[in-house]
Amino acid sequence: MRYRSRVTAPAALIGTAVALSAGSTAHAATGKRPKNPPVQGPETLGDPVFPSLGNDGYRVCGYHLDLVWDATTRLVGATARLTVRTTQALSRLSLDALGLDIAAVQVDGTDAAYAQEGEKLRITPATALRARRYAEITVRYTADPRRALAHTAWVPTPDGFAVCPQPNSAHTLFPCNDHPVDKADFTFRITVPAGLRGVASGSLVSTEDLGDGRTAYTYTSREPMATELVQITVGDYTVRERSGPHGLPLRDVVPVARAAALEPALALTPDLVSWIEARLGAYPFETYGLLPCNSDDPAAFDFTGLETQTLTLYKPNYLLQAEPKIASHMMHELVHSYFGNSVSPATWADLWLNEGHADFYGLLYRYERGWADSLGLTTMEARMKDTYARGDQWRRSSGPVAAPNEANLFDSQRYLGGVLVLYALRQQVGEAVFHTIERTFLERFRGRSASTEDYITVATQAAGQDLSGFLRDWLYGTRTPRMPGHPDWTVTPVSSALTAPHSRRGGHYHENSATL
Repeated sequence: MRYRSRVTAPAALIGTAVALSAGSTAHAATGKRPKNPPVQGPETLGDPVFPSLGNDGYRVCGYHLDLVWDATTRLVGATARLTVRTTQALSRLSLDALGLDIAAVQVDGTDAAYAQEGEKLRITPATALRARRYAEITVRYTADPRRALAHTAWVPTPDGFAVCPQPNSAHTLFPCNDHPVDKADFTFRITVPAGLRGVASGSLVSTEDLGDGRTAYTYTSREPMATELVQITVGDYTVRERSGPHGLPLRDVVPVARAAALEPALALTPDLVSWIEARLGAYPFETYGLLPCNSDDPAAFDFTGLETQTLTLYKPNYLLQAEPKIASHMMHELVHSYFGNSVSPATWADLWLNEGHADFYGLLYRYERGWADSLGLTTMEARMKDTYARGDQWRRSSGPVAAPNEANLFDSQRYLGGVLVLYALRQQVGEAVFHTIERTFLERFRGRSASTEDYITVATQAAGQDLSGFLRDWLYGTRTPRMPGHPDWTVTPVSSALTAPHSRRGGHYHENSATL
């Protein structure tokens, strides 16, 4: 569907228009071209897994999202205000957007022409944007969380909604540059009817009674955030607050009807944070907590947990199980605060950095407590020997660990295959150097995105030895390398009937985690 707005230049811009016209005349007279003429911004960031995601020619500095939930129509009325900085002169730029009914677009307060084409919102400002300048883009729109789309971030619930944007669905929530390499600051304002609560990633900064039976909640993120990590939820929730290590504020957003039943799971978080801080350093954000979404409907979402920033989304019934069943997966999601959220993947081909690390520490946590895994194994060495045997089969059926495609992105190769790479690295360099590599990588790229090559570089520098060939063989090779320290381990021939990695079911979730 295509949308257009009529653009009328206000009086304040008439002088600018005359100047531009004069400049064009001068160009015609002299035959000289401007050094950097405005261009239409590229509509891709060149991701190897999702090449249509993202847009170039600018970077987003901040998003302000103002959402109003109508409990009667079950629609969301919204305004997205983006502050961008151009990297080149632009006659047109684009945002990712799908399934949003756009009502108006402005650039720097002036109406702009726009068109929705596929999953792109193309915006033509009244005046071309100069290079290396800030601009404000405002988009007014309406969204229906129940709308059927090829992929969507909306999770409708009986009393509202939650969202799960990973990996390529944030632009079904709001117009954005939907790629983790373009992280930005976020502010959220969520207006809901009395009796419901609006919650988002980050910290609550204000609660406003609007005097008409509605309340507006405003949240802001202290650290930059990738679009795929945004959480916005509306429902009949209570917020449970407690103190974590070093006074870290912990807040859980819990369905009122299930609050008491979920408390045993929620009470595990402080000890989980203490355990991971001892290995990876201080928790990187302003708060942490869980959001047991107020729905267990498998049609609404087919996952267990999702690491939206500062507030991990969970299927409530999963958290009602006993500690040995859930704690290692809760650790998996917590580790994503470091690998995936604080340091985001530079491309989706780097997903193993997120999932391999999350499973690695989740499994360590499990085995330290003597809890058997899904295979009945109780040590990391036993689990890695089993995984090692599957190595060549997985490389054939799911590709090398760091070379996924869209169809196999969330196969077990990115999870357990990634764990195997980290285990091999630790075997090669020793535990002390391995921990130095991990902390150096997290410190160097905090608040940014990092690639597999970045990790290889840090590993080589921190270890004081060239690990590039070693790691590239493990990450990109079509055959499984020998495991350091275990010359007796063998890989089962590919012709044998080994189970291939579990494939995702149309989603972007953690069903493949070995910590489940």
